[in-house]
Amino acid sequence: MTQQPFIVPKCDKDVGILYEDEFLLVVHKPEFLLSVPGRLEENKDCVITRIQQDYPTAVVVHRLDLDTSGIMIIPLCKPAQSHIARQFQERTVNKKYTAVLFGLVEEDTFSVDLPIAFDWENRPRQKICHETGKNALTHYEVVSRDAEKNQTRVILKPVTGRSHQLRIHSANIDHPIVGCDLYAHEEAVAMSPRLLLHATEIEFAHPLTHETIHIVSPPEF
Repeated sequence: MTQQPFIVPKCDKDVGILYEDEFLLVVHKPEFLLSVPGRLEENKDCVITRIQQDYPTAVVVHRLDLDTSGIMIIPLCKPAQSHIARQFQERTVNKKYTAVLFGLVEEDTFSVDLPIAFDWENRPRQKICHETGKNALTHYEVVSRDAEKNQTRVILKPVTGRSHQLRIHSANIDHPIVGCDLYAHEEAVAMSPRLLLHATEIEFAHPLTHETIHIVSPPEF
C-alpha cells in the first residue's frame, strides 16, 4: 500500500522578528510552520521562504521541527552563516527549551544520556540505539508540577542537537512531551492540540562583533 504524502496544514501565524542587524536575524517560529521548504510544492511555505521575501540574502543555519515553536537564528550573509554554524558544531551555542511533560517528574534536576539513531522502518521516527546511535545528552530542570493535570513543566538544555532528541529522551523516561504524536501515548497526545515544546532561550557570539547575544522568547502555553 502506497503511503500518501504528508501535506502540512496552512500556518496563519506570522514569523516574529526578535533581533535584527545587518548580519543576522533572530526570529520566532510559530508551531506548524516548516523551517525550510518541503519537497512537495504544497509544502513550500516555511520560515526561510517567508523571511527571504524581505531579506533575500537570508540563509538557514539550524532548524526547529514543524511542531516546535520558538527561537531560530537566521544569518543574512555567508560569513555569518559559517561562523554561527561553527558555534553549533563546537556546541558553544547555549539553548533552552520549555516543555510540558506527561506525569509528575520526581527529581528536580537530572540528565538523560542516551544515543539516538534513525528508525528506518518507522521514518521519520528516531530510536534509542546503543549500537549505532550517536551520543545525545539533555539536561532537565523542573519548573513546576501540576498534580491536577498530571503534568510537569521543565526547562530542557540539550548539549547535543540530534533530531527529535528532546521528544525521544522524554518519552524514554516515561514522561513524554504533551501533544507529541510521534513518541507519546494516546493520553499524553490528547492533552494538547499541539506539541508543548518551545525554544525559549538562546545565547551565542555575534559572528562579527563577537559580543554575546542573548535572546528570550517565552512560550504561549
